[in-house]
Amino acid sequence: LQWSSPPEAIERFKSQEIWFPPPQFYELCRLCNFSSLSELHRFSSERALEGCERWMPVVLTASDGSIHLLPGDELYPEDPDYTGEKKTIMSTDKKVEELMKEGSIFHRIVMKTIHNCAVYVNIQAKYKHVNPVMINCDSSDYNSKL
Repeated sequence: LQWSSPPEAIERFKSQEIWFPPPQFYELCRLCNFSSLSELHRFSSERALEGCERWMPVVLTASDGSIHLLPGDELYPEDPDYTGEKKTIMSTDKKVEELMKEGSIFHRIVMKTIHNCAVYVNIQAKYKHVNPVMINCDSSDYNSKL
């Protein structure tokens, strides 16, 4: 076990010392908005009664990676398969870069490998929440559309 700040943990992730699944990577990027635990506590206390949204990432498999789509993303399905009963599989022969350049409304985690991922968000967070700090673990730059 090792205690790390969110930015430190992300740096350790980027250097492949540790690994986080996409939801935890997303939340660590969101925690990067706060410089101290007391600032995070103040934020959480102020928005505690605002509500929350049920999320289910939907994975879109591309030819060279995957995109974990989240609510609000333009590619997110209207009726996501929350239970897995429909066995819906989203895939494309396109590359991640093509999908990113074609898009304009993002709420997604792009994964090329387990340690090469990035969070892209350009939508307004619901319920007075904060969006994650957009961190990219490789040199790709899709910010031209953001």
